[in-house]
This record gives sequence, structure tokens and C-alpha cells, in this order.
Amino acid sequence: METGAAGSVSPRRADTRRNHERILGAAAEALACSGELSFNAIAKKAEVGVGTVYRHFPTPEALILAVYQREVRHLVEVVPKLLKKYPPEKAFRVWTVDHLAHYMMTKRGLADALRVATASRGQLPANAYESMVAAVETLLRANAEAGTVRAGLEAETVLRGLGGLLYLDPHGDWKGQTARLTDLLWRGMGEPGRRDDD
Repeated sequence: METGAAGSVSPRRADTRRNHERILGAAAEALACSGELSFNAIAKKAEVGVGTVYRHFPTPEALILAVYQREVRHLVEVVPKLLKKYPPEKAFRVWTVDHLAHYMMTKRGLADALRVATASRGQLPANAYESMVAAVETLLRANAEAGTVRAGLEAETVLRGLGGLLYLDPHGDWKGQTARLTDLLWRGMGEPGRRDDD
């Protein structure tokens, strides 16, 4: 097998990685919109053969757990990028509306599938929830330092407050609903007695 320059990825390996990511993206979208997982539909959406889907994920359970892990990983990894790009308050809002809301809708679609998957394969990765709490802590710390929220807020409490995003309708005005929930939560996270129009 020919290899390119040192450290480069072979075209075949790059293609495999690209297919893997496209399959996961298609599966996440299917779960968020319908809660159903059809390997044929996912193959079509990802523009790969159904055999390719089975090669990457031999069982629906394997695909479900991979989607879940991908969604959590993305939620965590995007936080530093958002804080670099935006002021802390905007980073929190963009994370909630553009990233967490999508994850919550996917998770709702995943709920039943995850129960089946974990029954047959054991429990979910133990660090998933802790990783999300750490992501919220990072956003809260940046905002506390900027003076946009009060110091000492518990990330777990904020995450529970955002748990209402599980009830979003992916076919409705979910972005508007997320923005309104974020506004409500944001007012509660400010300094006592502080008004947004002060």
C-alpha cells in the first residue's frame, strides 16, 4: 500500500473517516426528527451503500451509542471555540440555541433506542454527563468573570433548567422556544435585583 508524506492520511482511510462521520450525522438527524433508525434511510441520506453502514455499525445498538457519544463530544468541544469567537454571554446563548437544543432533540429521539442499547450492551459512557456539566461550568465561569452572571452558580442546576429543551418540537419553532427559555434562565442567573434594561 502506498503512503504519502509522513503524517498524512491515506485517501482510503480519509474516505472511511468521512463516511463514518456522514453516517453519524444522518443518524443523528433521523433520530432528532422522527426517533426512528432505518439503515436504508441513513445510507441514502449519507450517500453511501447500506453495506457501508453495516460495516461501520454492525448493529443498531452500536450506531445509537456512537451517535450519543458524538453528540456529547461535539457539545463539549465546541465551547472553547465559541468563547474564542464571541463574548461570554453570546457564547452561552449560541451554545444553547445552536448546539444544546439540537442535542436535546436528538436525545429525545434516542431515549427509547438508548434504553434498548444499554440493556444489551451495558451502561452509557459514565463520563458523558460529567463532560456536559464541565462544559456548562466553563461557560458560567467565563460569564461570571465578565460580570454577566452572578458567581457561584452550579452548573448542574443550570443544566437541569435547560432540561426543558427535551420537549422541543423539531418540526416547530424550536429555535424561538430555545431562545425564550434561555432568556428566562438568564434573568435568573443575573445578580439579584439586576434588571436586563438597567
